[in-house]
Amino acid sequence: MRVADYLRLVVGSMRSHRLRTGLTALGIAVGIAAVVLLTSIGFGVQAFVLGEFSQFGTTILAVNPGRVTTHGAPLGLYGSARPLTLDDAMAIETIPGVEAIVPILSGNAEVEAGPRRRRARVLGVGPAVPQVFRFEARSGRFLPPDDLHQPRALAVLGSELRDELFPDGRPLGRRIRIGGERYRVIGTMEDKGETVGFDLDECVFIPTARALELFNRDGLMEIDILYGPEADAEALVAAVKRRLVARHGQEDFTITTQEQMIEVMGRVLRALTFAVAALGGISLVVGAVGILTIMTIAVRERTAEIGLLRALGARRGVVLALFLGEAAALAAAGGAAGLVVGVGGAQLLHAVFPALPVWTPWPVVVLAQTMAAAIGLLAGVLPARRAARLDPVEALRAE
Repeated sequence: MRVADYLRLVVGSMRSHRLRTGLTALGIAVGIAAVVLLTSIGFGVQAFVLGEFSQFGTTILAVNPGRVTTHGAPLGLYGSARPLTLDDAMAIETIPGVEAIVPILSGNAEVEAGPRRRRARVLGVGPAVPQVFRFEARSGRFLPPDDLHQPRALAVLGSELRDELFPDGRPLGRRIRIGGERYRVIGTMEDKGETVGFDLDECVFIPTARALELFNRDGLMEIDILYGPEADAEALVAAVKRRLVARHGQEDFTITTQEQMIEVMGRVLRALTFAVAALGGISLVVGAVGILTIMTIAVRERTAEIGLLRALGARRGVVLALFLGEAAALAAAGGAAGLVVGVGGAQLLHAVFPALPVWTPWPVVVLAQTMAAAIGLLAGVLPARRAARLDPVEALRAE
């Protein structure tokens, strides 16, 4: 049979039963649209979260109190035999290859500026925040390199907190109260937005030693270490470990590289994306059942047509190919419609909700369309084989 005749028969069969064709293609379209839409959201969230982790660079080590003996997060401040201190941070800073360190302590306190007040996150940090976290001051300056143990009562405001406390836009040099203690504002930070769970624009930055006194803590939450791109991360981790073990007498801390954090988060997000796509794939199974049902009915309705084709000399392979081609065409048409709806729906969601990240990789588009065609072929195999095995004489009698 010529290719033109083959295509004409397949298309003619689909056009002669438009309602049936449309409903069958709709089942596949819904499945493909669900897979593409959910996958786009999953990949978008994955790219967004990994971008949030990597925006500070990948040459950072994090030292947390408490040793992890199983998979999971560090045990934290209260699970450590000995807390991390400012002296530990100063000792780490002298290790060759370390460019800067940021001792960190976080808490919440009432921040007052005249009659205005609000509850805000207070971050006790060191002066190297702009260098380590690529986070610059918009006006004024960041915390100066004072004595870590006896720093001055200075504060730097996040951009949103600045606007709320000083709507006139002139906070520099003015006094605020944090947890009842007086501080002088020496700078405001650039817009940064929400990063890894909290909004830096709503934070106030004070020296770490002041934060330890404010929250009555004797240990740090974390020490972040910046090292040069040419440095050997594994060798630096070993050096930091040796230095802290010498000071603590045991390994009661956890060291994590930024690359490790990104890798672990990437694995988790990929697993979630796969799970979400699998949920959408349930619709594809429903679509496959629909194709199987419709093609089975089509074989019964067209028994006489099959008998005529066989009587005219069409071989079993031709009949098999006709029904497989029809099933694949139904699935491909539904898949194409599903792709349009899925990609368009993802972009529409992003337009309506700009905070929702979406990203549709081209390999996903190609895979979705391939899946649609494959589902059509697989669902059409049994009906097509039944049609090809019909006896010509018995098929003609069915008229």
